[in-house]
Parts: sequence; structure tokens; C-alpha cells
Amino acid sequence: MTGLHDAFSRARDEGRAALIGYLPAGFPTSDGSVLLIKAMVASGVDIVEVGLPYSDPLMDGPVIQEAADTALRQGMTPAGVLDVVERVAATGAATLVMSYWNPVERFGVDEFAGGLARAGGCGVITPDLTPEEAGEWTRATYEHGIDRVFLVAPSSTDARLRTVASACTGFVYAASTMGVTGARTSVSGAAESLVSRVREASSLPVAVGLGVSSGDQAAQIAAYADGVIVGSAFIRRVLDAPSLQAAEASVRELVAELAAGVRRRTE
Repeated sequence: MTGLHDAFSRARDEGRAALIGYLPAGFPTSDGSVLLIKAMVASGVDIVEVGLPYSDPLMDGPVIQEAADTALRQGMTPAGVLDVVERVAATGAATLVMSYWNPVERFGVDEFAGGLARAGGCGVITPDLTPEEAGEWTRATYEHGIDRVFLVAPSSTDARLRTVASACTGFVYAASTMGVTGARTSVSGAAESLVSRVREASSLPVAVGLGVSSGDQAAQIAAYADGVIVGSAFIRRVLDAPSLQAAEASVRELVAELAAGVRRRTE
């Protein structure tokens, strides 16, 4: 059992979905990202996704791209991401990295898995890595005791859902809509159907991401999913804030709204 499993278990015992928050390491600075993520945890985020900034993203919308570009200009590296993970994991929150595969492969698969484990991280979300190409990563994660999280989409066939779900050990990441990331005013109706289909293929928790930006949306998703993932909405709060202090206050405000949402739920 990892801290990730414990976080989902605690939320389930409280009769709610887990709240999962994403922020790139190094945005707006290395210390700033740690400050903001710690504020997210203190305000009610159960599980943290620390983004590894990448120069050639496939799924990231303009908001996350802007944040990643800022982090890269600040000199953020994979080793720096692991340092951020260590500082965040010290809060006791379940801490994952979300990364495209190329930076992990270039850093060294065993080196990254081992470094993450030593930093107190509990898993990695790899949005562009398929189970068929994950043999080396699967071996490394087993050896170092960290969880794997792969993505499914509304377009995934039932056979594909079974393949992806069987390769996951932490949770199954259900992308609520096709396309790039970004906060939306409404959540795709395909999300609930996708979660139901994943449940037929796996007993792992299912978390829904891509587009959540309000407490009402969080409540809507919490009615049928085990986890609600929020990323772009946090970044937008930071981008719009006139100072780091103001960004921290705005992030705390959004977490409070979202945390109330996953506890309220809608039927």
C-alpha cells in the first residue's frame, strides 16, 4: 500500500471523492511552487500532482503550457522536480509526478523511479506512455515501490480500457473529454459513462480530470468518481494574481470551494 491508496481510502471512509490538485514544479518559481502546493494541501487537497515541465507537450492547453514555459525559463529540471516532490511530500500528502515520457527516459528510468521513491513520492502519471511500451517503466516501478497511472478517454474501446486499467496500480485517470487540458464551464457528459466502463474493467479508484474549475463541477464528478482532478484552474489563479501572496490566497480560496464540492456531491 502506498500513500496514494491511503488517500483514496480515507476519502472513501468519509463518503466523498478525493480532491487531486496539479501544479507544475517551478511555477512561478521553485520555492513559489512549493509554497503554493503546500497551501493547496493545507486547504484540503488530498493528493498532489507535481508537473514536470516539458518543452514539447502533446495534451497541455495554453494555460499549462504558459506555466511550464515559465518553469523552464526558471531553470526547472527533472532533478529539481524531485526536490520539489521531497519538500511537498514532507507535508504527508500523497504526492505524484505527472510527466511526459521523454524527460523520464532521458533522466534514466531507474534513476527517476528510485529518486522519486527516496523523495517520498508515491507514483507517476504518464499521459503519453502506453502499456505496450511501458515494460521498462513497469519493472522500475515494481522495484522501487511506486504506483503507475495511465490515462483512458471516452474514445477508448472496452478492450483498451481493460488493457490500460490492468497496467495501472495507483488509480485510473479518466480524461473527461477529448482534446487538450484547460478549465471548462461544464464537464463532458461522457465522463460518467467512461467511469462506469472503467469500473467494469478494474477495481482501482477512478479519477476524472481535464476541465474542472468550480465547486459545482467537483460535486458533479464526485457523485460518480473516486477522485476529482483540478489543474488549469489553479494555474489560472496564479497567473491572474498580482503577487505570490495574492496567488496563495486565491489558491486557498479555490481549494476551499472544491473541497466543499467533493463533500457536497450531487445526485
